[in-house]
Amino acid sequence: MNKRERLQAAIHGENVDRVPIALWRHWPGDDQRADDLAEAHIAFQKEFDWDFVKVSPSSSYCTSDWGTVDVWVGNTEGTREFTNRVINHPEDWLAMRVLEPDDGALGRQLRCLDRLQSAFGMEVPFIQTIFSPLAQAKNLAGADQLILHMRQNAGQVHHALQTITDTTIRFIHECKQRGIAGIYYAVQFANYPLLTEPEYDVLGRPYDLQILAAVQDLWLNVLHLHGPHGMFSRIADYPVQVVNWHDRVSPPDLAAGLKKIKGAASGGVDQFTLHDEDPSRSLAEAQDAFQQTGGKRFILGTGCVTMVTTPRGNLHRLRALAEDLKPA
Repeated sequence: MNKRERLQAAIHGENVDRVPIALWRHWPGDDQRADDLAEAHIAFQKEFDWDFVKVSPSSSYCTSDWGTVDVWVGNTEGTREFTNRVINHPEDWLAMRVLEPDDGALGRQLRCLDRLQSAFGMEVPFIQTIFSPLAQAKNLAGADQLILHMRQNAGQVHHALQTITDTTIRFIHECKQRGIAGIYYAVQFANYPLLTEPEYDVLGRPYDLQILAAVQDLWLNVLHLHGPHGMFSRIADYPVQVVNWHDRVSPPDLAAGLKKIKGAASGGVDQFTLHDEDPSRSLAEAQDAFQQTGGKRFILGTGCVTMVTTPRGNLHRLRALAEDLKPA
């Protein structure tokens, strides 16, 4: 099977020659320059030959054109710290305007996709990371400020969420012109310590569904539910081909999750276990995930990003194991 055939068979619960596998990581420093970010992904793919490439810009790429400022200070996940937010008062949400997708940081990301399309062509499916409108709003205001405004000034926040949604859909349209197979849709605020389910149903779900409606012509849309206390029940029916969550630390496990979703589950290995000096625990988790799923509707990976300091040997061993995970 080629990569697309293997992935589509997994999505539809059909027989595969082996379990598909994909890991991804951030690229701090390189994610500030289009060519460097593209070359980092190309080199990573050449070394490990994943079944698809998840394109990972910085988490601020979609908000910096509204004025956020951030810096990488050594976080091992590769994420950056915000040094300037742009929302300080409720009325600041009303000042937001729809961005042009080919300008600034968004335009830089499109140039990265141009380079990846030239390098990968039809051989390697690649998907663009898209952060949910609430996740982007969190980066604009900070989590505490956002929650306060959501509960006290919902009208202003709704205005901004629609602006973010419209900007994101325009950007996705341009990404499609660069040959993406789908999006990696990162939902970061469907989390019980942050919101209640009714709050997410009002301020999260309607905008998520607008974004996902814009990618129904793509074949490899991956939903990522971020955090250890995710609202799995609120996203299980989202129209995507793959769902990825922290299955080792946040219920449900893979076996139970597959009963609630359509398509395939991605995960099985904890990102911190994979980061261990000794790879044995991560390989055991992969074997357990294969047993849970029977290798059907399953893409081997981690519940979130691989650390930038994860031993390369661990990645090679997990990649080699995938060759031996062949459903009966």
